[in-house]
Amino acid sequence: MIQISQRVQSLAPSATLVMSQKSAQLKAEGVDVINMSVGEPDFDTPDFIKEAAKKAVDENFSRYTPVAGYMSLRQAVAEKLKRENGFDFRPEQIVVGNGAKQELCNVILACINPGDEVIIPTPAWVSYVEMVKLAEGIPVTVEAGLDSDFKITPSQLKSAITPRTRMLMLNSPSNPTGSVYTREELKALADVLAEYPDVLILADEIYEHISFAGKVASIAENENVRDRVVIINGVSKSYAMTGWRIGYMAGPVEVVKAVTKLQGQYTSGASSIAQKAAEAAYTGPQECLETMRQAFERRRDLIVSLAKEIPGWKVNCPQGAFYLFPDVSSYIGKSDGEREIKSSGDYVMYILEKAHVACVDGAAFCAPGYMRLSYATSDDNIREAMRRIREASVLLK
Repeated sequence: MIQISQRVQSLAPSATLVMSQKSAQLKAEGVDVINMSVGEPDFDTPDFIKEAAKKAVDENFSRYTPVAGYMSLRQAVAEKLKRENGFDFRPEQIVVGNGAKQELCNVILACINPGDEVIIPTPAWVSYVEMVKLAEGIPVTVEAGLDSDFKITPSQLKSAITPRTRMLMLNSPSNPTGSVYTREELKALADVLAEYPDVLILADEIYEHISFAGKVASIAENENVRDRVVIINGVSKSYAMTGWRIGYMAGPVEVVKAVTKLQGQYTSGASSIAQKAAEAAYTGPQECLETMRQAFERRRDLIVSLAKEIPGWKVNCPQGAFYLFPDVSSYIGKSDGEREIKSSGDYVMYILEKAHVACVDGAAFCAPGYMRLSYATSDDNIREAMRRIREASVLLK
């Protein structure tokens, strides 16, 4: 009998990928499904980036890459961090990997021992808790609701810290809520963390350029914690390069060395062609960032206005990323005469089967009673999806 490890058996499948697969299956069966479950820009990768990839092929960048990434790309990332964020990272403090997702997991695996506690503000991206479990750490979730714009307070953070706390995972702008911590809010959190020098701060800033309230602040701006902040970022969301799979971590040298050792044993360096494309993204013209940001802001305004027309939904106005995270708990206990909605998961499945719109249950993000919609799709799709959801929802009594 084939044995599957307890390590893998304990993991939950990615809910976003599951819903995306269900959506694809229904489409294959001829159902007109609007997929709002996947967190992926619907734009094409900018032409100048694609041209750089073609040039890399022609110039025979076809061999193994350094484990931590090409030095030219790491230099480009360091220059980006200096130019845009004011941070002085050396290339030796940067590791490039197969997407920001790998670098998140790398840092956790490299720094968390069995029994170590990791604080995760919730709602949180589906993989955070599972990554901590993979490292045999203990996820400590701290709940923030709609009334606080899904952001934790300094007092909540302080209450969650114990002698076993070794890491805080902080995502701003947030997946799934689109919430963005202000500079003042981050300083307040940093002032708490300054009292606990053994706590590493893992700052997931992959949605940095998709902000609707000005430049996004980073917790690494605070000098009292800067030497133990690891920044995670990449090209996937900002440059519409999800399939290229290039992300990076920037942080303390000891973490870089540990992550490089780990990465060297199970994936080695990322794709040579994708790295040269990412280098072009960071060093080339940046107008594409604003073009896409403006489109996402227009879509944000559209989906928020339409969501407010759906009876029973409670919504905020997200300040970044491309997600809406409404409270749909008012539908729990209702029925269309054929089925009863017993959870937000039931409501999401009802919307998929009745309205043919794919969303994701908030429970996957440690927030039952909510659901996530990605508005990284066309204005027409947003209008049609919200019309379908509204019409299906009013049937529930």
